[in-house]
Amino acid sequence: MSEIDLVVKQSRKIESLLRTHYHAEGKGLHQLITSCEERLPHEVIGRLRFIATMRNKVVHEEGYKLEDKSGFKESCKEMTDILTPRASHFLWKLVVGIVLLSTLASLAIYLIHWDNIKHLF
Repeated sequence: MSEIDLVVKQSRKIESLLRTHYHAEGKGLHQLITSCEERLPHEVIGRLRFIATMRNKVVHEEGYKLEDKSGFKESCKEMTDILTPRASHFLWKLVVGIVLLSTLASLAIYLIHWDNIKHLF
C-alpha cells in the first residue's frame, strides 16, 4: 500500500467519525476539526491536526515521504479508538443486571410451577 493510500484511508475514517458522531462540517480534515472543536476532547485536537497536516503534505507536496509510517498508523488508530463512541460502564452493568434478573425470575417461576408443567416433558 502506498503512502497516499495509507494516509487517505486512515484520514477518511477519522473524517467519517467526526462527521457522524461530532456533527463536523467542512471539506478538509482541518475544517472538520475546527467546526467541532468544542465537542472534542481537548487532548486529541493537536494530534488530529498533526494527522491532517501529514495528510495534506503527503497528498499535495510532490515527493513528500512519511518519516514514521507505523507511528502515523498508530496515531490514527488511537484517534479512531478515542473518537468511536462507547457505551458507558453503567449501561453495561444495567444490561447485565437486567439479563441476570430476568434469568433468575424465569428460573423461579419455572421452579414454583414445576408440578403444573412436569407432565409436558
